[in-house]
Amino acid sequence: MPTLFWTDALFFLVLLMLGAAAWRMRSREHLRRPWQKVANSTPALISLVVLLFFLFLALLDSIHFYPTDERQPSGNTHAGEALSVLDWWTTPMRTHVEKTYSAPFATQAWSRESIRDAAGVPHRIHARLQYGGAHLVNPEQELASDLLRSGFRGLLQGLGVGLLALAALTGLLRKRQPTAIIGTLLLLCAVSGVIGELSAHYHVFGTDKVGEDVLYQSVKSIRTGLLIGTLTTLATLPLALLLGIMAGYFRGWVDDVIQYLYSTLNSIPGVLLIAASMLLMQSYMARHEDAFTSLALRADFRLLFLCLILGMTSWTGLCRLLRAETLKLREMEYVQAARVLGVSRSGILFRHILPNVFHLVLISVVLDFSSLVLAEAVLSYVSIGVDPTMQSWGNMINSARLELAREPVVWWSLSAALLFMFVLVLSANIFADSVRDAFDPRRSE
Repeated sequence: MPTLFWTDALFFLVLLMLGAAAWRMRSREHLRRPWQKVANSTPALISLVVLLFFLFLALLDSIHFYPTDERQPSGNTHAGEALSVLDWWTTPMRTHVEKTYSAPFATQAWSRESIRDAAGVPHRIHARLQYGGAHLVNPEQELASDLLRSGFRGLLQGLGVGLLALAALTGLLRKRQPTAIIGTLLLLCAVSGVIGELSAHYHVFGTDKVGEDVLYQSVKSIRTGLLIGTLTTLATLPLALLLGIMAGYFRGWVDDVIQYLYSTLNSIPGVLLIAASMLLMQSYMARHEDAFTSLALRADFRLLFLCLILGMTSWTGLCRLLRAETLKLREMEYVQAARVLGVSRSGILFRHILPNVFHLVLISVVLDFSSLVLAEAVLSYVSIGVDPTMQSWGNMINSARLELAREPVVWWSLSAALLFMFVLVLSANIFADSVRDAFDPRRSE
């Protein structure tokens, strides 16, 4: 039974808006020319392919359904929480849960446990894992060779999928055939194939305190990071565009009121405002428990509310920037000519002001994306971010605090979260720099 959460619907709405904007840019020469500059940049193409790969995983994780309980005769009764297509795809990683910590590619538990032999004598040993390397008879001798065989088999499968994807994109790449896109796509498919094949029999990034696969948690956290970056932008843009352009064009008391509004908001520490808002949200959920009958609904509502709060507290910078640009544009000759010819204020705003500040909006949105992804990690670290039951890099880092104090140190949860976050933020920053260089008119050719 398919189901649609609020964040899923808004995420699909953002994707539709991006598709509509890309279609509109194709017919606008002044907008198509800067994107051609971006397409000529090899680092931008590489980062774009990586971002699209993350977006594909987030899209799979945003298609939810309720599994049916096969024990019921009718087969129509919901069983448990809602699952996503990504959950179904990664079923081995999701269901292979150990007792507690285990290191990457380990076949034995990280900690010793007491067992009794046939004579009743207790011994403290590293017990065999239930799923990690369970198919090996003698792990000490067979582990290395099995990893090589499985990795090579996954490499061939990944390259095969990559070649099929390139064949499907032949029509798009026929004119240019950029080697950056081809090489990056094949590399991502090869790495994904190797990791996917190994994850069927091993815990590639180990397990956490309750025995859950860390790789599964890291992949599931991609959706959370992308939703924070995209849905927050969806909440930020209307306020920043409307108030910034109004303040710059109308000036007078309208400008004074809007300046007073964002100056007052900037004087309040953002973390305190977010913390107070999250406490109010939790109080609302406690008073309306009937509306949140499952953990998934509670976590989804908290994520949506967090995106809205981040949007309400992060629009002031773009608003100030648009106000300054609108103050300059309203004095340009073509705007004054339109005013003399009797063009309405709404016509001037939508036909002359808004198109000429679009590059600032695009640059600001792309540059702020990575900072919003990092903000989720910081907020979850101080326990005012997403719900603790939701997979996110911030929750992984928060739980890793205690793991670093163990002896020996459990390092893989923190390393996995930092690795995935590093790749996403680095790709977003490289792509943002290329977009800024292409759209900023003050930069040289």
